[in-house]
Amino acid sequence: MSKTYAIAVIPGDGIGPEVVREGVKALQAVSERCRIDFKFKEFDLGGDPYLKKGILLTEGVLAQLGGVDSIFLGAIGHPDVKPGILEKEILLKLRFELDLYVNLRPVVLFPGVATPLRSKGPKDIDFVVVRENTEGIYAGGGGFFKKGTPDEIATQESITTRKGVERCVRYAYETCRRRNRGKHLTLCAKNNVLVYESDLWYRVFHELHSEYRDIQIDYQHVDALCMWMIKNPERFDVVVTNNMFGDIITDIGAVIQGGLGIAAGANINPEGAAMFEPIGGSAPKYAGLNRINPLAAICAAQMMLEHLGEFRGADILLSAIKEVVRNDLVSMEAGRMGLGTREVGDRVVGYIRDNPESG
Repeated sequence: MSKTYAIAVIPGDGIGPEVVREGVKALQAVSERCRIDFKFKEFDLGGDPYLKKGILLTEGVLAQLGGVDSIFLGAIGHPDVKPGILEKEILLKLRFELDLYVNLRPVVLFPGVATPLRSKGPKDIDFVVVRENTEGIYAGGGGFFKKGTPDEIATQESITTRKGVERCVRYAYETCRRRNRGKHLTLCAKNNVLVYESDLWYRVFHELHSEYRDIQIDYQHVDALCMWMIKNPERFDVVVTNNMFGDIITDIGAVIQGGLGIAAGANINPEGAAMFEPIGGSAPKYAGLNRINPLAAICAAQMMLEHLGEFRGADILLSAIKEVVRNDLVSMEAGRMGLGTREVGDRVVGYIRDNPESG
């Protein structure tokens, strides 16, 4: 083997273990073909260990996760745990403590995948959203006053720093340059209403442009951008935005690229840790039924390979995913694929091993 990578695996809740299993299976097949050595270590985090033992994310586990080459996450979310506990104490804690300040979301329509945009095809839907991942309204500022009374007040503050904005915008410029597709970067904000936060983003965005004169830039209000993503998605190459707006527009992106069954994302600290995951959540009603689409998790594994610099392996896996989509699935939706979860993973592995065109 030429290289060895330590990969932390967090299967998590609901369908997480099933889809992660198929992602790991695909990585192992790439490992055999490309002579890459993956050392997988599983961590039991999520609803079940919390309900049974009261365990969330300990400092010891956090330290271990910070020391690996990548983290592969299935899903966090349990129907018997009050909303906000697992999300705050596991997902957000991972983002904040490991400083995973970039959320990277490709929005790509593969050939053979249906999109609700009936006049659009793969050439029209191929862009990336760079979302700031550790600040904004999700940073936890705010609270209650006179809670439970008729005079109750709830505040939720958005916390934005120049450092946070600058490093995210710089990453977006670099991503735009690496893609070398349209070399077009769009800032998404709301500077006609959210004047202070958006003004900081706008100023940093334009100041950094002096270092990236090869990149074309423009600006869109978030509401207008939502409209244009549906009407003319081909106008976008890379979009950079804050935490909350990014959370919203990437869900639109998932729909137009064919649904949650194919949508993957990354949480990245370019100088440190990185975590890769399908974005569809734990979907507990499908857990254990062998019906869920694992391609989003397998796409997350493909993103991991790119992040690690294993570009040949990433290309081989991407080619295998496209072959499965083109030849073997009748739908991206759970229970309607024409194959089960394990069988989809098997087909991906088969193309990795047997298709000479995929490498």
